[in-house]
Amino acid sequence: MNYYKKYVPYLFLFPAFAVLLIFFFIPFFQTIGLSFFDYSSSLYNPSFSGFDNYIKLFKEPIFYKVMLNTFIYLIIAVPFLVIFPLLIAVLINQKIRGITLYKILIYLPVIVSIVVAAIAFKWLYANQGVLNYILSFFNIKPIGWLVDTNWALFSVSLVTIWKGIGYYMMIYLSSLMSVPQDLYEACDIDGANFFQKHLTVTIPHIMPTIALVSTISTISAMKVFAEIYVMTKGGPLNSSKTIVYYIYERAFENLDLGYASALAVILLVIVMIFSLINIFCFEKNKYSDI
Repeated sequence: MNYYKKYVPYLFLFPAFAVLLIFFFIPFFQTIGLSFFDYSSSLYNPSFSGFDNYIKLFKEPIFYKVMLNTFIYLIIAVPFLVIFPLLIAVLINQKIRGITLYKILIYLPVIVSIVVAAIAFKWLYANQGVLNYILSFFNIKPIGWLVDTNWALFSVSLVTIWKGIGYYMMIYLSSLMSVPQDLYEACDIDGANFFQKHLTVTIPHIMPTIALVSTISTISAMKVFAEIYVMTKGGPLNSSKTIVYYIYERAFENLDLGYASALAVILLVIVMIFSLINIFCFEKNKYSDI
């Protein structure tokens, strides 16, 4: 009986391992394999091309354009998704009336379909939409939110921010519940104000959660697709085209699976680098022995 007991934990781990194997590891290695083949001439009879797809993408200006757009998107969205939900969570965590209603209203965008949200914002951004109608009251000319190269990427990023605030707020709220109230009471005795209490107690205590939110929001911003597909399709003039949309375009519109797979491998490497940077910056004490 004791002989079989040591294998019981592996039985519980097997379902999770099977899911990872089928939906992550097998597609991961298949993608790496596809990146070494050329599908541009024939979809059913690809030819082995070695590292030609990687060399080709680094030579094309469009690759650097979509990477720049992706990093700009990340710079716009991630600070808002890390800081703003934390501020809201701190305020929501206070003892105020109707707190449940506030939580529901702020979390409501999370359960809205991203396609529905993108269509709704596309209507708001229309040339004669609500936003330009409001601007007309201040004698401001209509802005081409989705057709102006200076505004398109920023306009799409607002949808990601609007939809993600409630999700990350709930993560912060769950972490705030673990902060000992004795520490806040000690700050009150020392005469600390509202901001000093949270700077000296709250933020240091929930720093692992901040690292988690930073990592998740960074990965989400790097993988943005639905908003761009519905609202701009990468336009105008590729000003809102990010790497994931470019992968979709090359794989399913141009049917160049090898090139798209090479892009996907590059994206994976970049995401891993950003994840490691976030982990070591926010939780370096945990990995000081590495």
